[in-house]
Amino acid sequence: MGYVSGLRGISSGQGYSSDVPMNLDPVDGRPVEMVLDLERLARERADGAWYDPSRRDMWRFGGLMALDITDPADAAHIVPLGEGCTPLLDYADHPVARAAGLALSVKDEGRPHAGFGANPTQSFKDRGMAMVVAQARRLGLSRLAVPTQGNAGDSLVRYGIAGGLSVVVAMPPDTPSPILGNVAAAAHMHPGQVVLELAGPTIREAGALLKAQYLEHGWFSVATFQEPGWRIEGKKSLGLELAEPAPGDTRWSLPDAVVYPTGGGTGVLGMWKAWDELEALGLIDARRPRMLCVQSSAMAPLVRAFDEGREDTTAASGPGTIAFGLNVPAGVGHFRVLQIVRASGGACVAVEEGDIAAEFSRVWQQTHGWIGPEGAACLAALPQLIERGLVKAGERVVVVNTGSAEKYLPAIRDLMP
Repeated sequence: MGYVSGLRGISSGQGYSSDVPMNLDPVDGRPVEMVLDLERLARERADGAWYDPSRRDMWRFGGLMALDITDPADAAHIVPLGEGCTPLLDYADHPVARAAGLALSVKDEGRPHAGFGANPTQSFKDRGMAMVVAQARRLGLSRLAVPTQGNAGDSLVRYGIAGGLSVVVAMPPDTPSPILGNVAAAAHMHPGQVVLELAGPTIREAGALLKAQYLEHGWFSVATFQEPGWRIEGKKSLGLELAEPAPGDTRWSLPDAVVYPTGGGTGVLGMWKAWDELEALGLIDARRPRMLCVQSSAMAPLVRAFDEGREDTTAASGPGTIAFGLNVPAGVGHFRVLQIVRASGGACVAVEEGDIAAEFSRVWQQTHGWIGPEGAACLAALPQLIERGLVKAGERVVVVNTGSAEKYLPAIRDLMP
């Protein structure tokens, strides 16, 4: 399996085989991650021979991915649908960035752009679910279950159908109608292969339903961090793309800060892992971007834990946010998100619902850009990030827009005059 040497408990450090399906670490109930043999990769694929920038998807990173598409044995399990290889859009003219002198870019995971890849369900979740389905196929798993705020379920359905797997998706009934409709339509068109369950009001209740009705009957959970590091490996490609050389250049480099809308936090772990691996290969040094995790004040478990100096989040209910992907009351991987944020010199910050709505409307009116509400939350956080000295004039700052506004209609239609 490419250059994967095994699994490792993120907290315990205990090693496990990557050829045996597992969920959380039995030592401590925390997530596991995949471990790559980077020394062998560097030896066998010297001078970056593992990297193919001509590919327009996340598999461009070849042997640095947990499945290497250039290896026929690995490629047999992969179902590439164009995921990843998304653009960095120049947002230096954003009024806050311009006033502060920031070199601001937006990594757009939502809408397709000419000359780049395109996440097929218009969400960064496609990176993780592409790897989930590929790894499940490799291990002979045929029935996958996921609780979701929406986009992860939509993505798993798309890849599951393409990969010939059965999927059950549990989501809150107030999930935005385009996402809910996509999954419902798939369940109608593929009866028995796709099952939709409604449970809420949050992802926690959806997870409880799957545990009670499906997991004990042979379905394999691919909830956030419940799969053995697969989503981390898919999301890792986001960090690799932020570091890869610009066209015509050979130098790998990182921005000064990454502003990231954080629900479960898989992307934070994925990006950090990517950069650690690039450092191990000698392509970057030990410097890292400040990780600035953005949540809504209506659902901010990470912010509370960060501000109070705690090592992990505790579940707490809230009214919910229009940035639906942030409606995560707590997460089994949040302890590691907090570790990464602190190690990077970053912070977890909350923005008010009114500020998210106002920023979304401003972007729409000025650019007609399909930035999602999670991306708008990150842009709305810029004033306080500047005031707190977390981003500074002259710095290269990347905001991650995790999906398209199109997936949240009609819930946000009134914000699009």
